[in-house]
Amino acid sequence: MKVFIKFDFNSVCNKVLKENLERFDIKHKIIGFGEVEFLGKISNEKLTLFNESLQNYGIEIVENQKSILIQKIKDVIVDMVFNEETSVNVKSSVYLAEKLEHSYGYLSNVFSEVTYTSIENFIILQKIEYTKQLILSDQLSLTEIAFKLNYSSVAHLSSQFKNTTGITPSAFQRIIKQRREIASQKIN
Repeated sequence: MKVFIKFDFNSVCNKVLKENLERFDIKHKIIGFGEVEFLGKISNEKLTLFNESLQNYGIEIVENQKSILIQKIKDVIVDMVFNEETSVNVKSSVYLAEKLEHSYGYLSNVFSEVTYTSIENFIILQKIEYTKQLILSDQLSLTEIAFKLNYSSVAHLSSQFKNTTGITPSAFQRIIKQRREIASQKIN
């Protein structure tokens, strides 16, 4: 049997982080997404075990200043794109600069230098991933999805979707519909 699962990336990460902090009895304060303040001294051994435990989930402690900034940029972008309550009606460059308190030019240069891609490409990738999730949930039309993700039109969304995935959102919808029909026929 095949099922489709919808999940909130931020909630999952926070739960894993919180459970591991409690498991290692680390007094802490979660400052924001991906940012934790330790409220006491932690032995190197405990920190190593904690880090290894997080790595099982694809989570790691970032220590390099540029890497920290890149992670913050990614976190803000993911929050900007995926968060239902974050309704961004300003340009993403302005939003990032305000949230991270650096000029967009600086953020863009550091991001490109470290990741070998642009912030714009990362935003597009996140929007396309969210579009896939929204299509899978089958609750919104493509027009509603385009509006929700601040695209100027469905054509603009379709163009970016096809450039990223190789197929149009409509083709993706048809594939999902066919797979669901096949899965439901196997059950019956």
